[in-house]
Formats: sequence, structure tokens, C-alpha cells
Amino acid sequence: MKRRELGQSGLVIPPLVFGGNVFGWSADEAMSFRLLDALLDAGINCIDTADVYSRWVPGHVGGESEALIGKWLKKTGKRNQVLIATKAGMDMGNGHKGLSAVYIEQALERSLKRLQTDYIDLYQSHCDDPHTSVEETMGAFGEAVERGKVRAIGASNFDAKRLREAREVCDRLKLPHYQSLQPNYNLYDRSDYETRLEPTVKELGLGVINFYSLAAGFLTGKYRSEADLGKSSVRGYKVKNYMTERGFAIIDALEEVAGGLSATPAQVALAWLMARPSITAPIVSASKLEQLPDLIAAVELKLNEEAMQRLNTASAY
Repeated sequence: MKRRELGQSGLVIPPLVFGGNVFGWSADEAMSFRLLDALLDAGINCIDTADVYSRWVPGHVGGESEALIGKWLKKTGKRNQVLIATKAGMDMGNGHKGLSAVYIEQALERSLKRLQTDYIDLYQSHCDDPHTSVEETMGAFGEAVERGKVRAIGASNFDAKRLREAREVCDRLKLPHYQSLQPNYNLYDRSDYETRLEPTVKELGLGVINFYSLAAGFLTGKYRSEADLGKSSVRGYKVKNYMTERGFAIIDALEEVAGGLSATPAQVALAWLMARPSITAPIVSASKLEQLPDLIAAVELKLNEEAMQRLNTASAY
């Protein structure tokens, strides 16, 4: 499995990143541990999570995903074999949110405790904080890097203007800068990333680990009507947004290309992302062990120019 450098961070990651939002949500502790074991065996050793996962579940407070990963790390002793990416900034309740220096320090210590580790490989701003100066935020991240608690920093859900502003501040103050961006990007959701973010990503030399790589599961091809929404107990309501004429044209193209390659639509959708020059590694998730082989097989799938053009045309915006 050929690995890729994430921006200029020095972190070398697999061409797929596993999304840990499922841990403690749609995958219980036993399944989460089995998934982590299988991922590491397959060479997918970069796990993306966040402190807020999975606060949206009734009775949860956030931190459930990090805590399960931490229990697995302690049980297996494999911390040095795994790259952990986590995020802070989203609302955790009781006013715990944002990117102030005080809050970043608090959130980082809580994440380290839940993950049962003394460092995080990639620590990311989960969303922008318009109420805190960029200087304060980047200064706090810089201190975390200097203290060895964070190896590299990244941003999620940022716009191009804020990314450039952060870079200017870091250059001026000689601080570590964001090395990666985590945007929403897939065959359906192309326009915002390609027109607004990709030029800046290339300009700044950022790595990209995009989320919603399979459009909440729509690009697997298993959702053809509203009756199919019941196939997902956790994401069906999001899939409905993709059920448009363009969406089904993309599915038709995926199935056509997949048929010629003895592959699946999901594998083709991921291979398309991995072939995009600005994408370092798409983020994918699975709640069941039997879903993993389909995703992992995408790493070895190569699309020729004709296949790429077929997909580009069907998904044109």
C-alpha cells in the first residue's frame, strides 16, 4: 500500500483514513475493537475522530469515540503503530466550544486523557471560531506543538479566506501552520471544494482528508428510492438529499465503470477521490466488519482516463 505525505507535516498516511465517528455510536465497544484490529491488519492505520463524537446520541456527552479508541490503545499497546487525528472546537455543552487559547489547552488535555496517550498526531480545528483572533488560536496550537503534545495541526470546515489568513499569521509570528484541511468532498459534492477551496489548498501545500467521501452512503448505489432509506438506521435522512436526477446519473456512471472493473460503486467512488491530485486520503467509515473489505479494496483500484472522464461528466456541476 503506497502511503502519502500529509501536506508538509512529516506524517505519512495510508490512502484511506478511517472515520471514527462510528465508535460508540453505530458500533459498540466490541465491534469498535474488531474494526480497529482489522484496519490495522490491513494497513489502514490513520484514525480520524473528534471530541464531540458522539454527543448527538441521546444520553451521550461527547468523547465516546476517543474513549473507545483509548481503551483499545491501552489494551493492545499499539499506540506507536497508529496515527490519531482528532478535533476540537465544536459545542460540547456548558459553554465548552471555540478556539480560544484557554479552551484549546483544556480540550487537548481532555482528549489526551480519553485517548490514553501523551500526544496526538494531527490536532484539528473542527470549525472556525469568529470570536477568537487567529493569532490567539495559532499561538495556542504552536505551544501544543512545542510541548510535544501535538505533532501537526490541521483545519476542518474552514473557508479559503480563513486558511490564507492563518498562514499569514503563522508566517509572521513564526508559528507552526495548518498542514491539512478536512472538507466535504465527493462525486456529488464537488463544486464548493473545487471552486472555492482547491486553489488555496494547492497554493498553501495543504494535505486534504475529505469527509462524506461516499455522500453518507448514497454513492454505494444501495439507495434507489425513498423505500431504501430504511437500509441505514443512522444516515438515511442525509441520503435523501442526494436523491436527485444528477445523483442518480452519478450512480449510473459508477455502476457502469464498476461493472467493467469487477468492482463496486463504492470502490470506484473512492478510487476517483484518490486519483484527484489535491486529495491525500478520503475518510471512510464502517459500522460492521463485513463492510471493510469493500472499502479497503478501493486502495488497489486504478481508474483509466476513460473511466475518470465518464465519472467527471456524470457528476459535472
